[in-house]
Amino acid sequence: MPAASPFDLDQPAAYARWRATKLAAHPKRVEDLIVDVADPRRLTPAERSAMLELCARTNMVVYRSPVVAEDKALPRLLGAQLGLHRLDANWLADEDGISSIAISGDEEGGPRADFIPYTNKPIKWHTDGYYHPQARRIEGMILHCVRNAGEGGVSGLVDHEMVYLALRDANPGWVRALMAGDAMTIPERADEQGVARPAQSGPVFYLRPDGGLQMRYTARTRSIEWKDDPATRAAVAGIEQLLAGNPPWLFRLLLQPGMGIVANNVPHERSGFSNDPQQPRLLYRARYLDPVRDERAAQLQEEVAV
Repeated sequence: MPAASPFDLDQPAAYARWRATKLAAHPKRVEDLIVDVADPRRLTPAERSAMLELCARTNMVVYRSPVVAEDKALPRLLGAQLGLHRLDANWLADEDGISSIAISGDEEGGPRADFIPYTNKPIKWHTDGYYHPQARRIEGMILHCVRNAGEGGVSGLVDHEMVYLALRDANPGWVRALMAGDAMTIPERADEQGVARPAQSGPVFYLRPDGGLQMRYTARTRSIEWKDDPATRAAVAGIEQLLAGNPPWLFRLLLQPGMGIVANNVPHERSGFSNDPQQPRLLYRARYLDPVRDERAAQLQEEVAV
């Protein structure tokens, strides 16, 4: 832990200061998450500052633009302006590392048909890449809407720092249990050739190298093993109750064409949907090994320090 980290359970004064600031600055309505931009591929200085500032407060920002073209370069160009560079080119992504989230063609079979993001089924609360090893943890993400569904497909979003805050206020022991290195294990996944992914154990809450808080979580009940002790079981139940209770810091919105989410891999969910056959739902997803970061400000700080 960094000195006097608010996420250190042995630093109650630092936590109290952080908590007061967090609650005072957190948005109260989903509309407060939205920043209007003319073109996500070329942000103006004011647009970029607004997005970075909001993401610093809430770990997420929703942008709204008139750009509705099927441009696969858009998330990559947007991410580069916000400190997101190291794309996680998972095996289901397209050749450019960007995933086209759609069900067209996969309902009849294919490698994506077995993975729920490529279906029209609802997706439970999760963070992306919760099954990844520590060296490939997903810390940033962009989800850009090209076409929304005919009906449904509503996104749910929560700032993981607010989840941490609520759990710590309820019972600090829950947070301690969720920060254990063996709190959550994803069993190995085998395919016809053998083990496609080895088992991965890790914490739910952990700190990035920059001292920021990150979360690794899934509400799935299959293909997951929680540490079998009373504190962990109670903490997991606490998360489930929080998210089921629709707290005021849980936001829901339907992404429209030209809109998107930039986030530090916050927990999110998606309702089921039905497609318009003439305009099937299409989103671009980019997942990064970096968090959202104001690189220019960081560079200036480094230069001052030198």
